[in-house]
Amino acid sequence: MDDAILLKGVRKTFGSTTAVSDLDLVVPRGALYGFIGPSGAGKTTCIRLIMSILFPDSGELSVLGRRSALEAKDRIGYLPEERGVYRKMKVGAFLSYLAQLKGVSEEDALPRARRLLDRLGLKDIDKKKCEDLSKGMLQRVQFVGAIINQPDLIILDEPFGGLDPVSVRLLKELIADEHRRGATILFSTHVMAHAEELCQHIVMIHKGRKVLDESMSGLRRQYDTRTVRFEPLDVDADLSVFARMAGVERMERAGDGCELRLAAGTDPAAVMRDMTALVPPARVELARVRLEDVFVRLVSEDAASADDEKSLRANLQGLGTEGAAV
Repeated sequence: MDDAILLKGVRKTFGSTTAVSDLDLVVPRGALYGFIGPSGAGKTTCIRLIMSILFPDSGELSVLGRRSALEAKDRIGYLPEERGVYRKMKVGAFLSYLAQLKGVSEEDALPRARRLLDRLGLKDIDKKKCEDLSKGMLQRVQFVGAIINQPDLIILDEPFGGLDPVSVRLLKELIADEHRRGATILFSTHVMAHAEELCQHIVMIHKGRKVLDESMSGLRRQYDTRTVRFEPLDVDADLSVFARMAGVERMERAGDGCELRLAAGTDPAAVMRDMTALVPPARVELARVRLEDVFVRLVSEDAASADDEKSLRANLQGLGTEGAAV
């Protein structure tokens, strides 16, 4: 079976600026890939190349086994970074129109739209005009438009940008449902936490270059944090005893508890058992790898100062300015 997306040596420039540099990418069918990096890294340009909105200066690409996304457009759902609707149309009519363009029957289109809108907390919104909705509501409407035909491939460019936490959670649930249905999903984000929660596989891009292409399970093995987080039931409990435990390299206070950095070869499970025997826990866990830390480590040579790294971390946490990505 052909891969859902295949790029070989793809390069795209705008004048003297290289937006995508000799990019190789393989997204197998049925996969859920996160395409991540800070704002301006080149993610949106790459997605536009995949969607045949832009064309590469060099290299090869295929989408769903075709030489162009245009040849498979009815099997692709796409949510662009720049949102857009027919503002004078009612939501139900707009979504029904999109569905029928993608091959959904007229009798099925509106009921399907209503079910999806309801899932996203927009019950009975189909009767309102698009121009009467808030920006967040319109974003959810457009997400429905991207998946209403149950496409084989779903491409989402910064789907969570500007949404409130409840809307983000509802969108994540629907993305997970589409993946379970069998859809291949590629979504871009500069907020690493979203990718950590959803993705099987991560592709990191920085300044137009791919700096990582790895499964989440592989990342966890490769970047083992060897860190245990602990919060006591009694906030006044003496946690200094942990610093003297075998296998503990360093202990640091963190919030209402502490973090223990373990020496290489130390069994985290044994340490966690010993900790809970010494101090009753409210929470104890093995810290998982954070994509933010992996990314910063990979691109640290490009950070000229501590301020550069601080700015990069703010961007990756969704705290920076939502810049227009090239």
